[in-house]
Amino acid sequence: MNRHQFELPLGSGVDRGMTVIRYGHYGRPVVAFPSEAGRAWDFEQNGMVDAVGPLLQAGRVKLFCVDSIDADTWSDQSLPTEERARRHSLYTRWLIDALVPAVHDDTAPGAELITTGCSLGAYHAVHFALQRADLAPLAIGLSGNYDVTTWRAWGERGDATYFANPADYVPNLEGDHLAWLRSRLSVLLVVGQGAWETHPTGALPSTLRTADLLQERGIRCELDVWGHDVSHDWVWWQRQLAHHLPRFC
Repeated sequence: MNRHQFELPLGSGVDRGMTVIRYGHYGRPVVAFPSEAGRAWDFEQNGMVDAVGPLLQAGRVKLFCVDSIDADTWSDQSLPTEERARRHSLYTRWLIDALVPAVHDDTAPGAELITTGCSLGAYHAVHFALQRADLAPLAIGLSGNYDVTTWRAWGERGDATYFANPADYVPNLEGDHLAWLRSRLSVLLVVGQGAWETHPTGALPSTLRTADLLQERGIRCELDVWGHDVSHDWVWWQRQLAHHLPRFC
C-alpha cells in the first residue's frame, strides 16, 4: 500500500508539527480524524486503513489521516469551555491554511474532500464540513457527539463556543447561507445502539438530535442507526466505513 508520512506546521506562532499520513496512489481525497486526542497513525493501528484497503488499491480513494490537538482543546477539562473553543479555532485554521492546500497539491487543485472521523473525530469531520462546505461537501460521522456543551463543560459560554458547536448554530442557520448549504452539503451520521454509545459518550442521543436539526433546516442528512450489539469501538467503525465509503468514491 502506498504510504507517505509528512509533517505540516501548526502555524500561528506555535512551534509544533502536525503529522499527516497519506495512503493510496489515486482517487478522491478523504480526510480522516482520529478519536479523542488521537494521532495520525490511529486509523492504521486500529484497522481502519485495512478496512478501506480495496478502495485504496483500486485508486478510488486517497486517505489523509491527521493528528488532533484535542489534548490542548476539548479534552483539557482544566479549561473553561469558551477557552477550549478558542483554542480549537487554531486547529480549524491549520486545516484550512495547511492541510487542504497539501491535499490539493497531492491530488488535484480544488478537489472536493470527504471528511470522516470516529467519536470526537466525527465532530471534527461534521463541524468542518458545516463550516467549509466549499472545501468538504460530504461528511461521514461515526459515533459522534456534536454538542460541545455536553463534554464536561463549565464556565460562561460566548461566541467561540457558539460557532464551534453544531448544536448551537445549526438551528439558527437561515437565508442565503442556508440555501447554499442545502445545495452543497451532504452529511451521513452513523451510530450504534450498543455499549458506550449512550453512556458515557452521548453519541447515540447526540447523533439522533443532530440528524433532526440538519433535516429540520433542509440540509441533506442521512441517518444510519446500527443494532443493539454495535458498540462504540473500532471494530464497528471499520465495518461502518467499509460499508458506506464505496458509495461516494
